[in-house]
Parts: sequence; structure tokens; C-alpha cells
Amino acid sequence: MSESTQTPKEKTFTGYTKEQGKTYAQYRFDYHESVYKTVLDHHSSTGGKFDTLLDLGCGPGQAARALAPRFTNIIGLDPSEGMITTARSIPSPDKDIRFEISSAEELGSNLDPPIADSSVDLITASTCAHWFNMDQFWPRAAKVLKPGGSVAIWVSGEAGPHPDVPNAKAIAAALKKNREENLLPFYEPGNLMAANLYAGLPLPWTIEKPVDEFDESTFLRKEWDGSEPFYAIPELKEAGMDIFEKVMGTVSSVTRWREAHPDAVGEKDVVRMLRREIERLLHEAGVEKGEEKLWSLATGVVMVIKKKEA
Repeated sequence: MSESTQTPKEKTFTGYTKEQGKTYAQYRFDYHESVYKTVLDHHSSTGGKFDTLLDLGCGPGQAARALAPRFTNIIGLDPSEGMITTARSIPSPDKDIRFEISSAEELGSNLDPPIADSSVDLITASTCAHWFNMDQFWPRAAKVLKPGGSVAIWVSGEAGPHPDVPNAKAIAAALKKNREENLLPFYEPGNLMAANLYAGLPLPWTIEKPVDEFDESTFLRKEWDGSEPFYAIPELKEAGMDIFEKVMGTVSSVTRWREAHPDAVGEKDVVRMLRREIERLLHEAGVEKGEEKLWSLATGVVMVIKKKEA
């Protein structure tokens, strides 16, 4: 794959402040245990070990903390100073996690000490690989992984209302209309790749200079079709519209919409207008004012790529 087809360098999350990082940490849900189980089961069943975990695009550290009990050493990398500041401020009760500023392309080569070659058992990248320059990432990943190590990449697709939500079909149509009319102009190629469940994500054997250290024969791709949870949201049916508005505010296209419309605040905000329309549709279905709740299911995909044994 030529350089011109790579997704552009991510700027929205990279530029997050400490306050934005705190909001992201509070309102971005963790992944369902089935996502982590899929990753760990395939990693172990194909000979992967559990000494060192390297979590890329770690944000506030959700995936790193979720996986920490299984590993001896845990490192979280993110190019955003605001995200890393937030990650370092959140207690990690099980064990210490090293959070550092580094991109997926650098993969810790900029650190002191750097991430050593052949030192990592599992590299994870949750909802961020669509911002990587994969031509640069895969050769670097091959260097830091131990023989038999794994790269696990996952992302959620578009979310829709759970079928049990009153007036679910009309709400799904409202979400689609908002996405197409308001947010799509603020999508970047990476957003589209994520929405397409990484169907076109460059893999080690599809990039312009294939990286032979990876084993295509053990490649795993597992999709969630929206019939079972991709996110861990135990209070799913109790989430009111305030939570919906906060969660939507962490979406990169919403952030860019707001940057382009600095005067559109309050009732003119893109998420607030969507909220009011969803509330109207809930009322239409008999939901009382003050009792509006929206819970959703998202599609998703997990991919695990193995480095060959020595």
C-alpha cells in the first residue's frame, strides 16, 4: 500500500487537554469481557506468553488496566500528553503501569530507555489503529515482539438503539440522519475505516513492503454483529440522556463539528439537537418526560496477528 493511501495523522485526540482526557476517561465505556477473552484465548492458544503487555493509543488506560492482571509488566503508550496525564492520574490497584508519550510508529523508540527489541508478548490497539501509518507500524511491531508474540487490534462500528428501546426504528433513523447530514462531513478516512470494521486496514502481508515475520496462517478476525455487547455497560438500561450526551461528546467527529461551529452552543449544539429529537421520539412512544433512556448495541471486530516463532 502506497503512502498516499495511508490514513492521515490523527490530530483530534492527540491534541486533547488534561480536562478532555478526564472527560474521555469518564464517559468512554470499557470493552466487554468477551472482547478481552477473544484476544487472550487466541494469544495463549497459539503459544503467546504473558510477561509484557504494550497497549498502543492507550488513552486513559482502560484496556491496559483490564488486561493488567494477566501480565507481569504493562506499558501504555499514547501520542497525547493530555491522555497520558489522565492515565497516570488514575490509580491502578493491581500493579504499576508505565504510561508514556509515544506514537504507534515510534512504538517506544523515543523513550529512555526505549522499548527493547524482542521484549513484548502482546501489543494491543483498541479503537485507534485506523490512525496508524501501518507501513511504519508493522516493521516496528515485528522488532519489539518476541517470537510467537501477538498484535491484537479491535474497534467498534456504528452503534444503534437496542431493539428494546421504545420507538427503536425511528431513533435509529434519527441517528443515521444526524450522522449523514451533520457528522459525516467531519469524518476522516480513519473514521470511515473504523465504521467499516477495518475491512481495509493494511495488514503485514498487504502493505507495500510486506513484513514476513508475521504469520498469516494464524490470523484471527472475529466480528460482533450487534446482537451481543461489545462494550461493558452494566447499567445499560439506566443510562439517561445526560450520559448519552456526554458519551457522544467524546466522538472525534463531534469534537471537530464543535470546533467548526464555536457559536453553536446550548440548544444549537449538534448533540443537543440530536438528544431533543430522540427525546421527542421516546415521548411519541409513551415514555414520560424525565424518564427518557437510551441504550445501544454496537458492532465490532477483533483481529489478532501473530509473529512467527523463531
